Amino acid sequence: MLKENTKILDFILIDQDDNIRKLSDYSGKVFLYFYPKDDTPGCTKEACGIMALYNDFAKQKITVLGVSSDSPESHRKFRKKYNLAFTLLSDPEKEAIKMYGALGLLGETKRVSYFIEDGLIKKVYPKVSPEEHAQEVLRDVTG
Repeated sequence: MLKENTKILDFILIDQDDNIRKLSDYSGKVFLYFYPKDDTPGCTKEACGIMALYNDFAKQKITVLGVSSDSPESHRKFRKKYNLAFTLLSDPEKEAIKMYGALGLLGETKRVSYFIEDGLIKKVYPKVSPEEHAQEVLRDVTG
C-alpha cells in the first residue's frame, strides 16, 4: 500500500471506451478507487454512491477513476446500466492493482482508495465501506 504524502506511481490502462489513460495525465484532484468486480452487490453500491454525489465531486474539481480487472466491455455495460459518469479503467493483468496495494492474498482485488492532489497521495483508504465511502472522501476533502 502506498503512503500519504508520497508521489503517485504512474500506470497506463484502457478505459471503458478503449482509450489509453495514464494516471499522470490527470492533474489536480483525483479520487482513485479499486474495486473487485463490475455489477456485483458491493461494487454497485459503491459506484452508485459515488454517482449520487458526482456533482459534489465535480464542484470540488475531483476526477473520479475506478479500477478493476474487468474488461473495457464489462465496464461499458456497468456504466450504462447504472448511468455512471466517471471513468472506469481495466487492469486485467492487475499491475496497477498490485502497485497500489489492492491485490488480496488470493489474487482478488480489494477495496482500496486514494485521494490524490497534484501527483501526491494525500489520503489512503485501506478499508472501504461501499455504502459510505463517497461521503467519507468528500468529508475529508471539504473539511
